Amino acid sequence: MWRQQIVGKALKFGAAGTAAAAAGYAGHSYYLQRQQQAGSGGGYSGLNVIYADPLETSTQPGVRPHAFWTPPKRQEIINELKGLTADGRDTKTAQEREYDLLVIGGGATGAGCTLDAATRGLKVAMIERDDFASGTSSKSTKLVHGGVRYLQKAIMGLDYEQWKMVREALHERKTFLKIAPYLSNELPILLPVYTWWQLPYFWVGCKMYDLLAGKQGISSSYILGRGKTLENFPMLRAENLVGSMVYFDGQHNDARMNAALAVTAAAHGAVVANHVEVTSLIKEKDETSGKESVRGAVMRDSETGEEWTVRAKGVINATGPFSDAILKMDEPQMADIVAPSSGVHLVLPSYFSPKNMGMLDPSTTDGRVVFFLPWEGGVVAGTTDTRCAVEADPKPSEKEIEWILSEIRRFLSPDVKIRRGDVLSAWSGIRPLVRDPKAKNTKDLVRNHMIHTSDSGLITIAGGKWTTYREMAKETIDQAIATFGLHPVRDCQTENVRLIGSHAWSDTMFIKLVQNFGVDLEVARHLSHNYGDRAWAVCALADHRGTQTLDGRIHPLYPFVDAEVRYAVQYEYALSVVDVIARRLRLAFLDAQAARESLPRVIDIMATELDWSEARKKSEHRKGLEYLTTMGLPDSILDEPTSATAAADFDREGYVNLKTTRSLNFVDPASYYRRGNFSADEIGTILSAFAEFDINGDGHIEVKDIEPLFESIKVPVPDNGLESFLKAASIASGNPASHVEFEQIFNVLGEIKEATNAKGREPNRELKLNQIPTHRSGGGV
Repeated sequence: MWRQQIVGKALKFGAAGTAAAAAGYAGHSYYLQRQQQAGSGGGYSGLNVIYADPLETSTQPGVRPHAFWTPPKRQEIINELKGLTADGRDTKTAQEREYDLLVIGGGATGAGCTLDAATRGLKVAMIERDDFASGTSSKSTKLVHGGVRYLQKAIMGLDYEQWKMVREALHERKTFLKIAPYLSNELPILLPVYTWWQLPYFWVGCKMYDLLAGKQGISSSYILGRGKTLENFPMLRAENLVGSMVYFDGQHNDARMNAALAVTAAAHGAVVANHVEVTSLIKEKDETSGKESVRGAVMRDSETGEEWTVRAKGVINATGPFSDAILKMDEPQMADIVAPSSGVHLVLPSYFSPKNMGMLDPSTTDGRVVFFLPWEGGVVAGTTDTRCAVEADPKPSEKEIEWILSEIRRFLSPDVKIRRGDVLSAWSGIRPLVRDPKAKNTKDLVRNHMIHTSDSGLITIAGGKWTTYREMAKETIDQAIATFGLHPVRDCQTENVRLIGSHAWSDTMFIKLVQNFGVDLEVARHLSHNYGDRAWAVCALADHRGTQTLDGRIHPLYPFVDAEVRYAVQYEYALSVVDVIARRLRLAFLDAQAARESLPRVIDIMATELDWSEARKKSEHRKGLEYLTTMGLPDSILDEPTSATAAADFDREGYVNLKTTRSLNFVDPASYYRRGNFSADEIGTILSAFAEFDINGDGHIEVKDIEPLFESIKVPVPDNGLESFLKAASIASGNPASHVEFEQIFNVLGEIKEATNAKGREPNRELKLNQIPTHRSGGGV
């Protein structure tokens, strides 16, 4: 079968494809060899009998590895979960069918627990109802940090628990950067100072932050004077600026990190499956004590609807905001432990921030902090911290979006105008703040994370943050070993287990991708820093008409290429278009409108890989649009046709075909979410109309021509007239014969469009949100 795949790939992708397929064969042979050495009775889970890194390579960093480990196919995974061998034979004994641990939830904590258990030599399975990182784990601030806000509270309140929490997070920050170097990096963050007394205050705080990190520290903080501050961050408000303090934290690509954790766990012998849902828990009564214990779960494959039972010695509930749903399967009368909090983030164009420096506003109007961080070619801004209900894909409200924008406007230069139309995407992530059900006062929130073991033995891990996922997983597996009497082969290894893609990666590897494959430099950098040494395999899957052109790009404005879609399906278990645009490529997070335009192309590629019918393609398109309404696009996009004809708006290169119209759409909700005020065809309409009134052909019209021009393209005149708009564009409206240039007309039309679309969207003037008190939430950081 594997040799047939090599031939198939050679025919499909040429010589480069043959190299990738051969690598896959070599990786498969490697794990079979490991199984034989371990004496496994069949199925890839035998890998976890001994500790050896199946991703290790003797290849020098930056050079293509000799052999890639290849993840098992989805059907092999489903067979393993059913208690069959990987090839579907029913030859396993009851003991071989049972897992040591079943982990429910494929977010950061669940994947971390699974990797920890697998590298200790335990037999572990992990299932996720939706996709890896489909919930909170893909919707974070993208920081790997100790928490300067927590440190401030620890010092001011003489709070040792807060102090310990920051110290632990700083240790984990260093580990994070070590085990996934291509997915994470140091990031300098600037704190602007507008009063002299704050400068020594911030200096002491940042130096204590450095000191607390100790040997686990990264670069040291430093002071910048006023001039250097503006040189480094020219968008900053200069009035009354004294200087700034710059400190360092980590940053990462959260959803890709999550996928890497899941696939690395599979490489170490774990059975991991997304789009598989738990429908109920299995309990068994001990004949001696009469006590019931959770011993597995009934699950359903969301793709086929098929159900089966998985048995395990212990079950771990790592479902984040959905923890209560699993807890109630165990104890229906149990009170909720999750106090959900919505954290809204926005992504703005890259020109609002320096490429390699973020900013923190330490004094928002309600005492929280707002981050303003460059990320993946955009700028992430946030966050709020408001009470909310638990739902799969929450939508950010316009009120929350406007609150963040209003806070950003406070610290940026008046020359830098941030509009609602500059928001490329907006999302809401649910942070699972938790209450300890065993505490005397169950209304109090746990400051960090909590591990709870029910009377029937169900272990629930909830709370915490991305930075400390590994330590949370370690504590959870330690407790599971003690609770269920498990016998690991070794102690926790995850502090030194590098994630898939890290082993042969170097920071200059992108150069060889350019030289070997001829890819565009931007694409090469992107692939290197999102896939590590697996970028070689991605490039081998490309359509080699030449990715140095736009032929292979999913969207002309972004470096995502068609090969990434194929790789996501073949190597990262992507099963839906949302899996790809949101959590493998991150396009939905960077630019929701670009993701919308890319749907037909992504669906076509996935349809080829997964053999989708036309009905499935229509369904995926609809689900993609529904998801994008949770990323800041209006519900009106759901009126878009979901048939294959939707692809007619896109040419082969991925450009939007321009269909000229004679009038401008001033009340199109979708246009309110575009980067520019007008689409290319609308700009063409304005130019044509202007040319008709430019009688002399000298690039000017007269003031008296403005209203007739606007009438010809159906511009709605505001209720208060045009005077204020003309004045803002420096047009002398009092002189009918005064000359007006095209740029002035264009500015007026842009202002009118923004004002028209803003009607009905203005939130409450006070912009007060139902925020969780800072002493309970940590300030939303």
